[in-house]
Amino acid sequence: MISPAEAWRRTRTFLAETRSEIKKVTFPSRDEVIATTIVVLIASVIFAFYLWVSDIVILKIYEGIYRVLG
Repeated sequence: MISPAEAWRRTRTFLAETRSEIKKVTFPSRDEVIATTIVVLIASVIFAFYLWVSDIVILKIYEGIYRVLG
């Protein structure tokens, strides 16, 4: 078990290192956020459409197999 003094020293070191790392962080500009959001929305719509069409095709295949074998 570590002593309270050692725990306090480790906590202070951790917080100092965290503050140092936070200063290195760069945040995206508003334009970058808007652009990447648009890309994500468009990609989501494309994949949703693809999965919807795939689901219909697979359903039709299963219905055909069921008609032939059922």
